[in-house]
Amino acid sequence: MAQKGVHLDRESFSCPICLDLLKDPVTVTCGHSFCMSCIQSYWDTEDEKKIYSCPQCRQTFTPRPVLMKSTLLAGLVEELKKSGLQAAPDDPSDAGPEDVACDFCSDRKLKAVKSCLQCLASYCQIHLQPHFESKTFKKHKLVEPSKKLQENNCSLHDEVMKIFCRTDQQSICYLCPVDQHKGHDTVSAAAERAERQKDLEKSRENIQQRIQDREEDVKLLQQEVEAINGSADKAVEHSQEIFNQLICLMEKRRSDVEQQVRSQQKREVSRVKDLQEKLEQEITELKRKDADLQKLSLTEDHNQFLHSYPSLSGPGQPADSSRINIRPQRYFEEVTAAVSEVRDKLQDLLTETWTNVSQAVTEVDVLLSEPPEPEPKTRAGFLRYLQRITLDPNTAERRLSLSDGYRRATCSPQRQSYPDHPDRFTFYTQVLSRESLTGRCYWEVERRGGSVRVAVAYKTISRAGGSDDCLFGNNDKSWRLDCYKDTYEFVHNKVRTDVSGPQSSRVGVYLDHRAAFSFFSKEADLAMSLSTDHLVLLGTPDLQHYSSLRDFMLLQLVKVKLNCLLWAPGLVAVLLNKTEQVQPNTHLCQMGEVFGQVAQSSGEKMSQMNLS
Repeated sequence: MAQKGVHLDRESFSCPICLDLLKDPVTVTCGHSFCMSCIQSYWDTEDEKKIYSCPQCRQTFTPRPVLMKSTLLAGLVEELKKSGLQAAPDDPSDAGPEDVACDFCSDRKLKAVKSCLQCLASYCQIHLQPHFESKTFKKHKLVEPSKKLQENNCSLHDEVMKIFCRTDQQSICYLCPVDQHKGHDTVSAAAERAERQKDLEKSRENIQQRIQDREEDVKLLQQEVEAINGSADKAVEHSQEIFNQLICLMEKRRSDVEQQVRSQQKREVSRVKDLQEKLEQEITELKRKDADLQKLSLTEDHNQFLHSYPSLSGPGQPADSSRINIRPQRYFEEVTAAVSEVRDKLQDLLTETWTNVSQAVTEVDVLLSEPPEPEPKTRAGFLRYLQRITLDPNTAERRLSLSDGYRRATCSPQRQSYPDHPDRFTFYTQVLSRESLTGRCYWEVERRGGSVRVAVAYKTISRAGGSDDCLFGNNDKSWRLDCYKDTYEFVHNKVRTDVSGPQSSRVGVYLDHRAAFSFFSKEADLAMSLSTDHLVLLGTPDLQHYSSLRDFMLLQLVKVKLNCLLWAPGLVAVLLNKTEQVQPNTHLCQMGEVFGQVAQSSGEKMSQMNLS
């Protein structure tokens, strides 16, 4: 209660204007007390009308009262200060660091509640009152508190900017059109604001419509997320059931094999033990007879010997005196071999069919809102997807010499001293690139001398030995274009297709992992059909689009799904549709390895390949 009393006393000696303890306190005729400076500043604003009022009770005075310091109040204030109550208690109306402070509060800054665009000042609730009471301030524009009021003042003339210059697109004061903005298209700031307010409303309508559209898209995407999650959960659940069935089947087969082996084991062990028991009985009988014969041989009585001998000698040999024949000790090894064969066949089957499962997973594509970019049809279009290719020395066959920063491969009769590496080709003169290619990629290969083979392959292609699994184009993991002196030949999985075209020293390769099957222009006309297996379309496009490309030919190999562009004097572009023709068996990041193969033809100069 004592603290509350002190608090009330403090409020009694606080200035109603600045809300701080009275400084040089004065008391006006109505009895209210203020700081000398606060009431003087307040009355200064009323000098024009010559009628002065109390800020607290609104009693008016004429003329302006003469103020004298109240020594009694000053003494009481000093006593309060000595009691330790130096500062006023925290008040929500106090201005914080982030608030706009009143420009007229002296010691204790209060929050501004309005800013005046004419006065270029901010006011608290108390100092704002004259704007509501005096006719002088009635037309002033009050806005929400702002710290940027000085930006409304002209830096040249120190006047409020109420005009907008459309020529220079900036706000100006009423003096600016006289000199700097003379002759410019000017309107009032309010008129320009009204016009731009209309544009702003239109922009808001567009934004709100976009927000609505995006919110619908978000809801749709959320539904897609739920659908994807549900579908994925079902796929995982069904796959787990299927794999559990396979596991149960394998477990049953394992149990069957174990049961058969144990049953056969029991039968064979029983047969062996029966024969073993019979032989042991025979051994016992033979030992007894041997003991009797030994005893008879020691008999000294000739007549007794002759009398007993016939009964003891009996048959000289048992009925079955042959030795036991036992098979080589393989026993159940053939069972193990048979099970191993089943395992190998299952592994081969899973390897062959697993790509279908993997491809089905990777082909899940939900977002179809953005159409794919059109396929390029000119060299300039291909160069947008230019990929710098460097050759991997760890894969180069030892007859290939790499130079120019691993961007040139030369076929040499001298074997290079490359270190052993599991990724190295050991038989065919081939080399892979260091880069794994994804998306759309384009690169060019320049050849010199003999024939050159340019190809695209999976990283998982075999490396060791001279089998077809290692040779580019002779398996389902690689595609190859053979560039001879006068002809070209495409090879995939040992299927060869002749490709006619002009001689070219440069080969351009374009790889698109996810492109649609056909991208060619409508200007290409059907010219001929070579066979039902490989349909070749020869086109004659408008050469104004290819002014530098003579003897242009367009080919589309349907069966192998290889898109190929050939033109002279120097470019062959090969395009692969991986989603249509490539069976992925590795991670996507390892797919699309590019390589060049350099082969030396008999009777020709040494072959050389450059990546440009």
